[in-house]
Amino acid sequence: MPVLPHVREMLRKQHYYLVGEHGAVKLCHWLKKKLTEGRACYKENFYGINSHRCLQMTPAVDICNHACIYCWRYQAPQEWPLNVRSSGGWDDPRELVEGLIEGQRALLTGYKGNPKTNLRLWEEAQNPNQAAISLSGEPTLYPHLSELIEEFHRRGFTTFLVTNGTMPEVLERLDPLPTQLYISVDAPNERIYKSLCRPYIRDGWERIKKTLELLPSLDTRKVVRHTLVEGWNLGYVKDYARLDKVASPEFVEAKAYMFVGYSRQRMRIDNMPSFERIKSFAEELSRELSYTYHAEQPPSRVSLLISDPKRIKVRLDN
Repeated sequence: MPVLPHVREMLRKQHYYLVGEHGAVKLCHWLKKKLTEGRACYKENFYGINSHRCLQMTPAVDICNHACIYCWRYQAPQEWPLNVRSSGGWDDPRELVEGLIEGQRALLTGYKGNPKTNLRLWEEAQNPNQAAISLSGEPTLYPHLSELIEEFHRRGFTTFLVTNGTMPEVLERLDPLPTQLYISVDAPNERIYKSLCRPYIRDGWERIKKTLELLPSLDTRKVVRHTLVEGWNLGYVKDYARLDKVASPEFVEAKAYMFVGYSRQRMRIDNMPSFERIKSFAEELSRELSYTYHAEQPPSRVSLLISDPKRIKVRLDN
């Protein structure tokens, strides 16, 4: 079924540009900052992508099998159950990519007249070269994900796929793989997972563990990201370390939950950890994993650990 009319209206008010039946793009906060202030997101500072040329998109805007209480995105996954489509109701990947790029350009239009905008960067932003497949929903529920990634790569994009890890069978079949694969591991154990991520599926935790076991066999750059919420899942360093050791990713990110968007209806500002708390967690986790504490970005409250800085090229510089 397509996105419901009242949901479409709500998303438009929140400056989503909808494409087809279930695709969407939205300008990232850091893309705007890069254009008007020259400030970049942590992914540019860590990995070398260009914030102003990043396409923040989703092929599954209203489809998710989690209802995480810390999710900052629009209300939808919190307010209705998993949206399911028939096999004939999915948008073509090529048309989706074309529409997403057009949507990004449409959303950028007003910035040309902003006196604070760097016009050179604005011109470059018209031709994005990095796709963050992460905006909303769970992208591995889109059945043509391989073809979507292939279409981005055909156009010279790098791709960062962010998934909650509940669809290991999809990741195992992906061809091509994304440039960088993010697995969000936002609970140290099943009890916290069920209360914090509120899965619609009964075996979500077992599926996440299968994904972590699968990761070492996937020939691409892997990141395990821990989104940490004060009073819920922050701490438990040894438990997170056990999970990370199974996955053996090149990178681990420790990132604070941010008190923004619709999460403010379910969380308190006290649930947002300080950067000092995140850094302390990351330093302790680095010792447990024997990873190197490699980088940090205090405004985003995020720290980056790397498994082998002598062997791994961190920056893509695209």
